[in-house]
Amino acid sequence: MATKGPAKPGVVRISGSFIAGKDSLWMVSLSPKYQGSTCASVPRVTPAAPVTWRITCASLSHREIEGLLKDVGRSLQTSLTGQYKAFDGSFLELLNRSTISLQETFPPTWGSVYSQNSQFFSDLYTDLRHYYRGSNVNLEEVLNEFWARLLEKLFYQANKQYVIGEEYLECVSKQIETLRPFGDTPRVMKMMVTRTFVAARSFVQGLVVSGEVVRKVSQVQMSTECTRAMMRMTYCPHCRGMASARPCANYCSNVMKGCLANQADLNTEWRHLAETMMQVAGRFNGPSGVESVVLTLPNRISEGMSTMMENIETINSKLFQACGNIREGGTSSTGPDDTMKRVKVTVEDKLGTSSNKMDKLVSDVTARLRDMQPYWVSLPNILCSDRVATGTGAEDKCWNGMNRARYLPEVIGDGLASQINNPEVETDITKPDMTIRQQIMQLKIMTHRLKNALNGQDVDFQDTSDDVSGSGSGMCADDMCSRGPRLVPITDRPKFFQPPPVNEGVKGNHAKQNLPCITIYLLPLLILLLRR
Repeated sequence: MATKGPAKPGVVRISGSFIAGKDSLWMVSLSPKYQGSTCASVPRVTPAAPVTWRITCASLSHREIEGLLKDVGRSLQTSLTGQYKAFDGSFLELLNRSTISLQETFPPTWGSVYSQNSQFFSDLYTDLRHYYRGSNVNLEEVLNEFWARLLEKLFYQANKQYVIGEEYLECVSKQIETLRPFGDTPRVMKMMVTRTFVAARSFVQGLVVSGEVVRKVSQVQMSTECTRAMMRMTYCPHCRGMASARPCANYCSNVMKGCLANQADLNTEWRHLAETMMQVAGRFNGPSGVESVVLTLPNRISEGMSTMMENIETINSKLFQACGNIREGGTSSTGPDDTMKRVKVTVEDKLGTSSNKMDKLVSDVTARLRDMQPYWVSLPNILCSDRVATGTGAEDKCWNGMNRARYLPEVIGDGLASQINNPEVETDITKPDMTIRQQIMQLKIMTHRLKNALNGQDVDFQDTSDDVSGSGSGMCADDMCSRGPRLVPITDRPKFFQPPPVNEGVKGNHAKQNLPCITIYLLPLLILLLRR
């Protein structure tokens, strides 16, 4: 419908028709000589002062699709960030609760054993937090060192009547594997803590990497060919006097699939990552789940200490045999019998129950991971959903890129390789977007780490010569971890030695040293010539 009068802010005039604009600050007037090509001079009216800008329909199309992609990506980023914050906050809360439980139960239970060594117990939780946060901490070494030092401290506390030096205590700690003074508690605790913390660390890393991939891919610039196709689909109906015509659904799909061809190639690795994260999350629930393992740490430690104190006389005898007798002269002992009685009562009373808060959280995160799996290949449908023609007979009255009629070409497949036959967006399938290729590799790396977690491998401390990902995290898949040899991490940077500076005199000497070799080769040739 033709409309006369001056154009108003928030309205686009095309061929004498007014069309509502998306941005209330823009007024675009397109005269007949610009139809099908560009938009003309644009007065931008603001409360302050009018400013004249010159833009093109192509730049509007370019800005529109990139804006839509960023909006959709931001929504997914927000979701992933929310999941990360929820899980991270809950896990750290469990650690804090466990720390407080130890601080409350150990003073009445262990008296001076705890009060004189409270920092020692706090350091264990500090190391666990650092590991979870991604620090280069060998979790197995931390736990082994904890029990070895605990053996020293309990032995010293139970034998205060003796003079015990550092060297003697070092000998005592070396007997831990032979004596097993804490029973089976260290092995069980190490297995469960390693499995839980490695899984938790790799899981939150997966959430962080996923969000970063979405953020970086959302910033990828659209190609010129994509911009042209978007302009033809969006603005050409207006130029032809068919302002109310909306794109055909299949037409829009082909345009978007061409524009988002590289993004669709993320689909396979994105799905693999989400599936592996869901498998890891499955290990967080149940009686050996995160809450149970973290909250019962004080009880397991106390049980191990109780086992040693119950057998202190036998342990003393064996340690005296292995490390030698020690002379008396220390202070009086507190007596292990009283300590044992206090321990048994406290351990039974303080076990408590789990609130299952983590189970609910993990269930929610898993559902969200499942929903986001088809994200990259569903983008064309998301972006086309509110712009295509709908309703009865819409397929025969929609804009097909040339006219208002049915769109005949078939919808092509997803991904860069499929675009060779795309009738709407010309794409060079031999030139993939390097930013997106890098993000595909990041997804592969993170999936590899998570799979190592499921296979019981803490790859941060393993030989990574065959590991395309570098470092990662791991956990035990079953109740028993692999008993294969464990490699100690090499934390030093590789040393590169510069070649010594070349000396001209040395160069000449090398040349002279080569002369005898040349002579050896020339001598037979000279003899042959003389014979002739």
